[in-house]
Amino acid sequence: MLQLETPAGLVTIRSERGCVTAVYFTPEREYGPAPSAVEREVARQIGAYFARELREFDLPLFVSGTPFQESVWRELLKIPYGETRSYGEIARAVGRPGGARAAGMACNRNRIALVIPCHRVIGASGALTGYAPGVEIKKLLLDLEKKA
Repeated sequence: MLQLETPAGLVTIRSERGCVTAVYFTPEREYGPAPSAVEREVARQIGAYFARELREFDLPLFVSGTPFQESVWRELLKIPYGETRSYGEIARAVGRPGGARAAGMACNRNRIALVIPCHRVIGASGALTGYAPGVEIKKLLLDLEKKA
């Protein structure tokens, strides 16, 4: 496990067997085993992301969810840096028209924040809604990407 201070707050990175299993914002320090090589690489890439030097993460990921959730997470990886999609657009893209709420729930279950960019998903009206770490962090991330 590795923790990293970022402009958006403290981020915890976890991995297993050489794959990233979790990247999440946390309000306080956690303690765990020494960081792995992949966790140090995630931290390096996150640092480059916040420095506006990296637009797309290149990391081995391990996700575990329902087939629908995994399809949503794969679709999130297709959203280009600096762009957004609505929950409805994501639902339609994975073959579930009318499944905006379900897409939102899949985003909420995403354990690999930043890397799987659920912060790029917004409400149909353009409102910044539904980001587990908080809408303030979502706004900060979207503003960071727009300034690049």
